[in-house]
Amino acid sequence: MGLSVFDHPFLSGLFGDPEIAGHFAVEAELAAMAQFEAELALVQAECSIIPDDAARAVAEHCKGFAFDIDALRAGTGRDGVVVPDFVRQLRAGLEDAHKPYLHFGATSQDVIDTALVLRLKPVLDVFDARIRGVIALLDGLEARFGQNSLMGRTRMQDALPITIADRIADWRAPLVRHLDRLAEIRPRVLVLQFGGAVGTLEKLGADGHRVAQALAKRLGLAAPEKAWHSQRDSIAELTAWLALVCGSLGKIGQDIALMAQNGIGDIGLSGGGGSSAMPHKVNPVGAETLVSLARFSGVLAGGGFQALVHEQERSGAAWTLEWMIVPQIMLTGGAALKTAETLLGGVQSMGQQ
Repeated sequence: MGLSVFDHPFLSGLFGDPEIAGHFAVEAELAAMAQFEAELALVQAECSIIPDDAARAVAEHCKGFAFDIDALRAGTGRDGVVVPDFVRQLRAGLEDAHKPYLHFGATSQDVIDTALVLRLKPVLDVFDARIRGVIALLDGLEARFGQNSLMGRTRMQDALPITIADRIADWRAPLVRHLDRLAEIRPRVLVLQFGGAVGTLEKLGADGHRVAQALAKRLGLAAPEKAWHSQRDSIAELTAWLALVCGSLGKIGQDIALMAQNGIGDIGLSGGGGSSAMPHKVNPVGAETLVSLARFSGVLAGGGFQALVHEQERSGAAWTLEWMIVPQIMLTGGAALKTAETLLGGVQSMGQQ
């Protein structure tokens, strides 16, 4: 049985998002970690820091390496982080002459944080495309129903007449701003993590900055001015952005749920949910799901802010908290956007002509 609604055997039918989940699967994480090690070795050879033959051997060895997951689990339980056993397994298969050049100058946080950022890069592309898809659906609904009349309500009481276009404008505007926000935060999030033991690249000395620049370029990421081991504002900003996106979609869901009430009839939806006790009911499941996901994202974003508090040059507790929060809020955002697309795509009527 899955312990998360996102991979639960049946709750995933409501909340699941295989496209986003795939980027947080163990296979994707290990592949990104191995990519970091391979590219690090190749860059260090280019910079004449390690031998070319060692770099080639490390890079080739990292390709498609079959990790012992049980050993990784045991190692993580012992060390509090997966990288020591990850490196141990990789190193065990190398020739003795090449073993010292694997993971040279790096630390566990370099591997894990960069692997996260490498996986966030395609996820942010998905979010961008899905938000644009939701906006396009809203544009289509406005074109079809925008001039229809609707009773405007304040504090859930009848106020003055408006049009469907008026309400859709309130749904769409925040989403457009979220796209602008995503463009702004993307270069702050998609940044290489590479600092060595305490963020100073002490093993590489004067070559550290040059290696970091070259490694970032090879990985398609921005190069940091300094390792961000204990600077977690960009991760917190990303979780906050997702909470904003989910909150805006939750507002759409809440409005649609109210519009679909019996006796109101402001919207017609295809599909919907049945009741085990009342066969006549058609529940606005998608709309309700958006509200739940919006509230859950707010809870998770609060945890993201808690993870800002890193002690000195690295925190075990705050960093571990991110491992709990970041995948969950990514899946929450993905599920909300996917649900919104399905919900809006099923609208059959809005307002009165």
